[in-house]
Amino acid sequence: MNMKRTPLLAAAFVPGLLAAQGLYFPPVVGNTWETVDPASLGWCTEQLPPLLQLLEDNDTKAFILLKDGRIALEHYFGTFTQDSSWYWASAGKSLTAFLVGMAQEDGLVDIHAPSSTYLGTGWTSLTPEQEQAITVRHQLTMTTGLDDSGDTDCTDPQCFTYLAAPGTRWSYHNAAYTMLDGVIEGGTGQNLNNYLQSNLTQPTGIVGLYLPVGSNNIFFSKARSMARFGLLAQNHGSWNGTPILADEDYFMAMTTPSQSMNPAYGYLWWLNGDQGYMVPGVQFLFSGTLMPNAPQGTYNALGKNGQFINVVPDQGLVLVRMGNAPNNGNTVPYLFNDEIWERLNALICGATGTNLAAAPHALRLQHDQAQDGLTLQVPEAMAQGQLQIVDALGRVVWAQHLRSTRMVIDLHRLPAGSYRCVLHTATGRVVEGFVKQ
Repeated sequence: MNMKRTPLLAAAFVPGLLAAQGLYFPPVVGNTWETVDPASLGWCTEQLPPLLQLLEDNDTKAFILLKDGRIALEHYFGTFTQDSSWYWASAGKSLTAFLVGMAQEDGLVDIHAPSSTYLGTGWTSLTPEQEQAITVRHQLTMTTGLDDSGDTDCTDPQCFTYLAAPGTRWSYHNAAYTMLDGVIEGGTGQNLNNYLQSNLTQPTGIVGLYLPVGSNNIFFSKARSMARFGLLAQNHGSWNGTPILADEDYFMAMTTPSQSMNPAYGYLWWLNGDQGYMVPGVQFLFSGTLMPNAPQGTYNALGKNGQFINVVPDQGLVLVRMGNAPNNGNTVPYLFNDEIWERLNALICGATGTNLAAAPHALRLQHDQAQDGLTLQVPEAMAQGQLQIVDALGRVVWAQHLRSTRMVIDLHRLPAGSYRCVLHTATGRVVEGFVKQ
């Protein structure tokens, strides 16, 4: 472990640690963790059952809510327990960004250097000049410019082809991100698990393991380790006075907009601002907030099938959810995350989001199974919104600007399954589901 990661004697003078004075940190070793009664916080505890019912109905395995570091809510469902491990999926991207920052602080990685510095030349099929232009920072910000129209998980050189100049196009490209594992290993000379254990596990108690799944390394841990990482992120990279990632500039860049194309994305963290957002699979900037019911300023680690870490520094909250995709099969992860916040706001006794939702039944759908067409109708006030159709895995399969109160959408190219229409308007977002048989 780098010697710089030692307890601070004057934490009050270090930016980002002022908030730590009121934070509780569980011991690094053992299973002790202080709790706080939601009733003592003045929360409306009669609203807890609807929240838990939402979680249970949607195949949740673990849910934890921290308030100032203490456990306010901790629930496990089915056979899943406090000792069960689960995968983080793409929520692990945020952990990777944190590890890259630590490696840079150790002088082992430079995010402004070409990625080939650590991966070796020929990791793509680009020309030498094109490959040299891609930096580690481009990988962190999803702006490599590599073509993502094919297999977005393939990490073979022939799968990395040129589409645009680095830094000119934002696209959620999983394979380009995956190569950051090689950047960390090439820069540090250690494999991911060794670097994590010596630099993160020992000082924080975040215990987990990267396991190979296809071409990816997926992080697995218990729910409490996920909560520990959220608490570490809440305190700007310091654990109970010990700086784990002391580079405040890197941390701020990681959790604020990293480029102008998608203001809702930092360094592999999703951001809940109000300057618009892009989503995987579509080249369009939607207006409004990624999760209107969540507090503005929240930064989020989001993964497939609903693996969530939401960090709300100004409210002292960390939310963790592990589980399968929702039972109804048609909830996009970030939409389901927003539903959790809607119930959580009622429990906390106040709306913390930034937008008011549009009228819940303002979007009307009529699916003609025989003609395989979907007729959509909205009030006049909503006729200028942005419309998406998303599948059960959260992928955007169709998107268009809505210019009238009525639209007929041809569904012939969509396979059978559950879908949701998501309409984004100036007054909020409306979601309605349908099933194609």
